Amino acid sequence: MLNPKSEIRNLIKVLFLICILCIGISTNAYALNLDALKMYYLQGDYKQAIKEGERLVAQANHSSGSDELYYILALSYLKDGNYLRASDIFEIILNEFSSTSLREKAKLGLADTYFFRGDFSKAQSQYKDMLRNNPSTNLRPQIYYRLSRVAQKTGDAAEADEYTSKLKTEFPLNVEAIVNNECIFSDALPASFYSVQVGSFSDSSNAYNLRDKLIDSGYQAFIEDADDSSGKMYRVKVGKLQKQDEASLLADKLSREGYPTKICP
Repeated sequence: MLNPKSEIRNLIKVLFLICILCIGISTNAYALNLDALKMYYLQGDYKQAIKEGERLVAQANHSSGSDELYYILALSYLKDGNYLRASDIFEIILNEFSSTSLREKAKLGLADTYFFRGDFSKAQSQYKDMLRNNPSTNLRPQIYYRLSRVAQKTGDAAEADEYTSKLKTEFPLNVEAIVNNECIFSDALPASFYSVQVGSFSDSSNAYNLRDKLIDSGYQAFIEDADDSSGKMYRVKVGKLQKQDEASLLADKLSREGYPTKICP
């Protein structure tokens, strides 16, 4: 004969397991898929990225990946020239995602919005605050470059030289990459860009086959000829991007699809 108390305990266990499963299903249902947003951004279709990003924001509710969603959306607005909206979203990241790994980049993005709005004093103050509050920030070379640009814009040649010198002295191997990476800040470097190399071939047919495969998959792929010690090489590259963050996102996506990647200025 069954014990009523034992039946009740078993029923409670079953109900508890059902609740746990429902929580898991609910959590998974709100997991964000940022692939389309990233693709629009990497292709330079910032208006479509904004449209997709705002759609996701409407349903995100602080789901896993919300910080990355807001960050890419803010960058899209920045690229599209809507600096006020970009500023608002960078501030959301800083105010609502205190533990995000994107916090320093969001601070940099927020300062950039002031630079592009012509508020060089505010931009300079925020760049310098980043150095003062986090001397070991890995964004130090990018901040030096920006401070040199601010000084150039305000006519402070001495300070411009100071930060250019700091960049060359402390990061001698990265100067060219930093300058190319930040070409959006420079009137003199409009043709600079980053791309992601996914293959290098001595046989041109192999290079063109890979290029065509990437184009069929929706990527902006192209071939660059180069000469090295072994002869002429055909390098397959994807994207023509202004910022290293963009190239890193593209390289990560291509790596997940099985391609060997190398970011090239």
